[in-house]
Amino acid sequence: MAAPGTLNLEGTHTWGSRSIDEFEKLEQIGEGTYGQVYMAREKGTGEIVALKKVRMDNEKEGFPITAIREIKILKKLKHENIVNLKEIVTSKAEESNKFKGSIYMVFEYMDHDLTGLSDRPGMRFSVPQIKCYMKQLLTGLHFCHINSVLHRDIKGSNLLINNKGVLKLADFGLARSFNSEASGQLTNRVITLWYRPPELLMGAVRYGPAVDMWSVGCIFAELLIGKPILPGKSEIEQLGLIFQLCGTPDETNWPGCSKLPYMQQHKSDRVLKRRVRDIFRNVDKHALDLLDKMLTLDPNKRLSAKDALDAEYFWVDPLPCDPGSLPQYESSHEFQTKKRRQQQRQQAEEMAKRQRAGGGGGGGGPGGSGLPPHPHGRQGTVMGEEGGMVEEEGGVEVEGAQIVRQPAHQAPDHCRTHLRLVTWMWTLNTIAHLTPCPLPMRRTRMVRGREGREVVEGGVEGRRHTTHHTGEG
Repeated sequence: MAAPGTLNLEGTHTWGSRSIDEFEKLEQIGEGTYGQVYMAREKGTGEIVALKKVRMDNEKEGFPITAIREIKILKKLKHENIVNLKEIVTSKAEESNKFKGSIYMVFEYMDHDLTGLSDRPGMRFSVPQIKCYMKQLLTGLHFCHINSVLHRDIKGSNLLINNKGVLKLADFGLARSFNSEASGQLTNRVITLWYRPPELLMGAVRYGPAVDMWSVGCIFAELLIGKPILPGKSEIEQLGLIFQLCGTPDETNWPGCSKLPYMQQHKSDRVLKRRVRDIFRNVDKHALDLLDKMLTLDPNKRLSAKDALDAEYFWVDPLPCDPGSLPQYESSHEFQTKKRRQQQRQQAEEMAKRQRAGGGGGGGGPGGSGLPPHPHGRQGTVMGEEGGMVEEEGGVEVEGAQIVRQPAHQAPDHCRTHLRLVTWMWTLNTIAHLTPCPLPMRRTRMVRGREGREVVEGGVEGRRHTTHHTGEG
């Protein structure tokens, strides 16, 4: 069962009274639409903390609403599985910053996020370790829900882990308080695409804790098989991937779905069967039972965090390990792994340029790929982590050790989507034959070029992400 936690509004009267000058920034460990995150040392005590700088560049009317919500929610949610907001500090308004001071949120420092940890070379979580992380995630989320808070952005980079094995929910910038009795509407432009539930993609504006539980199901599946399971490029494609896995929605398996705003747009004569148990048939029975109940189309039937904690999965051998027994790792944050990959990519590009300049290579074209040069030398795009598109220099994709150059013209949208769906289904069938944890498994990733062609790249999966950020409800 979930730990009780506390609601606490006391001890915040001094927030904002201290200066950022009392901290020494050591290293940047995160960045997003909200601003930058730094690992820092408090000069007076030597304590290591995380400083989250609130981005104020485009705020003509004052403090960003997302930061206000995050501070308001975090100062009252105190729980061992929710990141601790320690205080707010400020910098002086000077001529150098156009007389606009900066505001920083001071958090406890966490050594890793789940995405960064997963991206470590050779990383493979054991079953007790997965159970330990999942139990903590559900415990923290249950505390949010019983206190009427929706997180609305559960994903690997927002799940922080320290070297004591403790997992904490972070980044409450999209979180909202909710009232199950209220009739007010909420925005459906929340939750990063790969973890967004079908009801939001179908236009629902009245929803509850079930939206977070869909995201948790996606995280759970990712931990079990070592890769994202629904890597859609667009909202339309994301729904297609969901329907391929969970079946076509109708009034039988999802009462009321026909009234959703976008239901008619996605109607099809083709009826798809639910394939969760088929695709993940090599996963442990108890894990599969839990996953199946999380990835349910109908949010009213989707498992709650409280009920998930009582699932048999957590009470059969091997049991969840104690967090303190988990190994300690070198600091691993998604921002750092992305930066390392970017440096490696730049080095590879420089090497390729030198080879072309020197006429090296072993194929028929420059660089020895055996392929003709890219006709226009334009950039290509690669599918990033959690639904973001990232530009790749030179318009190339990597397929094993071969360079595949993509033409700059684009195929029709429906052709690209069809190719992606076909390749995705092939990938799911491959997943079904993977051996379950804790056996080592070589990880792969889906890579997309400008015309939507997909390849599977062996090795450690590249992760990049884009968060859908909004100031609406």
